[in-house]
Amino acid sequence: MAALGGDGLRLLSVSRPERQPESAALGGPGPGLCCWVSVFSCLSLACSYVGSLYVWKSELPRDHPAVIKRRFTSVLVVSSLSPLCVLLWRELTGIQPGTSLLTLMGFRLEGIFPAALLPLLLTMILFLGPLMQLSMDCPCDLADGLKVVLAPRSWARCLTDMRWLRNQVIAPLTEELVFRACMLPMLAPCTGLGPAVFTCPLFFGVAHFHHIFEQLRFRQSSVGSIILSAAFQFSYTAVFGAYTAFLFIRTGHLIGPVLCHSFCNYMGFPAVCAALEHPQRRPLLAGYALGVGLFLLLLKPLTDPKLYGSLPLCVLLERAGDSEVPLCS
Repeated sequence: MAALGGDGLRLLSVSRPERQPESAALGGPGPGLCCWVSVFSCLSLACSYVGSLYVWKSELPRDHPAVIKRRFTSVLVVSSLSPLCVLLWRELTGIQPGTSLLTLMGFRLEGIFPAALLPLLLTMILFLGPLMQLSMDCPCDLADGLKVVLAPRSWARCLTDMRWLRNQVIAPLTEELVFRACMLPMLAPCTGLGPAVFTCPLFFGVAHFHHIFEQLRFRQSSVGSIILSAAFQFSYTAVFGAYTAFLFIRTGHLIGPVLCHSFCNYMGFPAVCAALEHPQRRPLLAGYALGVGLFLLLLKPLTDPKLYGSLPLCVLLERAGDSEVPLCS
């Protein structure tokens, strides 16, 4: 990020001098200023989101229901105000997306059903091995499991569980809103869609470092273990962030990344070590391999933009004169 105004983060028109510069095409300021405004806006959003978790002073751990309720309040306020940052960015840069702000952020009806179902199906395919492992280790059969899942009493119990609400509802919704729906439209005109897929998750990964301070504060483990865990979490969340950023761009919807985020929070990181020691190791590892293989095979077909209608971010870049956007086709 040291070369924000130079060659490291290019504007769409910088590498093609024969085209009209983006600032002229879109009526905005120069390329360097656009990039600085975009990056500063994303940093401000990330800091505001994490900072909202700590406006409440408490000696209780993060999983305590009282702490979770307070954080719900502050993070929902910050997330609901985050579109104002995109609006301010648009005014400062002069970039006109050619569509409404909500549409640009993935709130639209066109193609909403495939956008909700297909990315979730793709993610479940990736987790085929862990799903098989969960099924093998579950004491109940499939019919009993479905009865439990579909029972109104089970859902009522979940809705009163603060940790469930945080992990399955509030965190996926607010994090995808802030770190994908708000940041990607601001980064894409500066970096292009491809680099934005990998740049945006860096803000998401760094935002999870605050867990280090909580773990150190409550002495939940040794310092070395906490730092190692934080490095692993950063890597995992960065890769996951790149995946949901890819889904957001390819579908033009927020609902797909939110549902996939919720599902991944439920599943957790795949227990590969446990799978290696499992009594049914061979079929289980075959399931892991099959899931990854099918995921890679189906990644592009199930996220084909033709299934989801006009993509707002692609429209934004086309207005900038960039006709070569691989992720849009």
